[in-house]
Amino acid sequence: MKALWSLFLTFAKVGVMTFGGGYAMLPILQREVVENKGWATDEELTDYFAIGQCTPGVIAVNTATFIGQKRAGIAGGIVATLGVVFPSLLIIVALAGVITSFSHLTWVQHAFAGIRVCVCVLIFNAVLKLWKSAVKDVWGLLIFLAVLAASLLTSLSPVWYVLAAGVAGVLIQNLKGAKK
Repeated sequence: MKALWSLFLTFAKVGVMTFGGGYAMLPILQREVVENKGWATDEELTDYFAIGQCTPGVIAVNTATFIGQKRAGIAGGIVATLGVVFPSLLIIVALAGVITSFSHLTWVQHAFAGIRVCVCVLIFNAVLKLWKSAVKDVWGLLIFLAVLAASLLTSLSPVWYVLAAGVAGVLIQNLKGAKK
C-alpha cells in the first residue's frame, strides 16, 4: 500500500506542476522518476517516452502507466495513471463550475473569444511545424492537397484520410524503389 501511495503522490506532483501536459512534463518526469526516486534509468525512461509516444494517449500518462506497472504491477499502473491526471481533473472541474457561473458576463464571453483566437494561432503554429517535417517533396504536397480537398468536399471520417494517405505514401515509396 505504501508503494502505491508513493506512486500516486509522485505522479500527482508531476501532474500538478505541469497543468496542461504535453512535452513540458518530460523533464519533470525525468527528475522525479530517475533522479529523486530511482525508479528507472535515463535509458529506460527514454524507452518509455518513445513507446508512450507511439501508443494512443498522452505521453506522460502512458509513461506513468508503464512506470507504475513496473513498480507495482497492474495496480501500480492504475494508481500512477490516476496520480498524473488527478490534479488536472480537479482544476478542470473547479474551472467548469466557475465558468458556468460567470459565462453570462460580457467580459467572460470576450475573454473566451480571445482564447479561441489564441488556440487557432497555436494550432496553426503546430501545423506549420508539422508541414516542415512532413511535406518534403512534390509527392507529399500532392498527398496533402488531395487530403485537404477531400476533407473540404466530403464528410468522411478522418480515419479514412489517414489510411488513404498512408497507402498512398507506401505506394509512392514502392514505385520510387522499383525505379531505382
